[in-house]
Amino acid sequence: MRYLVVILFTFVLNTYSQSDFGSSFDPTYGIVQANIPQDYYQEANGKSSEQLKEALYQIISNHTVFPYTSSSTDTWDILQLSDQDPENHDNMILVYTGRSQDKGYRDGSGNYSQYENGNGTQNNSWNREHVWPKSHGFPDEDDNAYTDVHNLKPSDRSVNSSRGTKDYDYGGSQHSEALDCLTDSDSWEPSNLVKGDIARVLFYMVVRYDPGYDHNNNSFDLELVDYTTPGNNDPILGKLSSLIQWHLDDPVDDFEINRNEVIFGFQQNRNPFIDHPNLVNFLWGENVGQNWNESLSYNNSFDNDLTIFPNPTNGILNFTEELQNEKIEIFSLTGQKIFDREVTNINSIRLNLNSGIYLLKVSNNHRVINSKIIIK
Repeated sequence: MRYLVVILFTFVLNTYSQSDFGSSFDPTYGIVQANIPQDYYQEANGKSSEQLKEALYQIISNHTVFPYTSSSTDTWDILQLSDQDPENHDNMILVYTGRSQDKGYRDGSGNYSQYENGNGTQNNSWNREHVWPKSHGFPDEDDNAYTDVHNLKPSDRSVNSSRGTKDYDYGGSQHSEALDCLTDSDSWEPSNLVKGDIARVLFYMVVRYDPGYDHNNNSFDLELVDYTTPGNNDPILGKLSSLIQWHLDDPVDDFEINRNEVIFGFQQNRNPFIDHPNLVNFLWGENVGQNWNESLSYNNSFDNDLTIFPNPTNGILNFTEELQNEKIEIFSLTGQKIFDREVTNINSIRLNLNSGIYLLKVSNNHRVINSKIIIK
């Protein structure tokens, strides 16, 4: 078994040794393609509401568990691949500060002064943030949820301590070190650039651990609630409405897709909300009660009822269906092509365009859709 793990580790390392995409703090879109196994989500197709959630649970549960800390492959090792800096593979991207930090400059390693030109400290080392706080349902290191890498992100040690077990919500004062984060007595608001990443981790957790089982085989059920939960160690976390909005405002980027692929290479389970972002609508949004009939084959034909919203937009365009093997082109009113990208498995894009009116073209072998869009 140890031999197989070494082979798997080497395979994943080699697969993702070249990075031509950006981090979540310098996002790119459409470069990294999801490698979803054929029929992976087939059992969820045609289901709605609780039946859909249960089908997703059956698909992603029973993942391969790695130890939290070990001399063999552990969560430190996996995070160093899943969250490495695409521009410097010796470094990690820390979730709340966005800082690119040497992989070796981590909590518990000792000799911190060798970093930051001799001024390194343990407080500035990176450690493992449980996005869903471990005290809210799985406090023991032997619990599978405790070591689930989908729920772990590298974080500055002192910033991790500041976030603590606070819920995610809007508002508060600027954090002294994580300058793009706001915090108050009961909530933490991360940078706009990772709000969607955080939300999709939590959506994964409430599906994967409904139910979850601790190391004594006692069951627990993680639930997202639409309020904050200060001083509460029940298996609940908020704030659902804020997380849904963050999911919409910060769409899946290449860094997040790559992270999902790396973790899948180890744990053999995927985050469905990265692969199929519109699942959020069917479980908590406007499509609750409707059957999820996603196009699961890249070779399927498409109909022509694609809707693009919001329009006007601040730069984020959403699509009412997931685009598979499509080309997105954007032209100025004078006919100059200013955006050209082939995409698959996305239902939103972020555009960095000046305010104005543009012509959008979405096309594949089966259809061509043209639309006028307005950037505010």
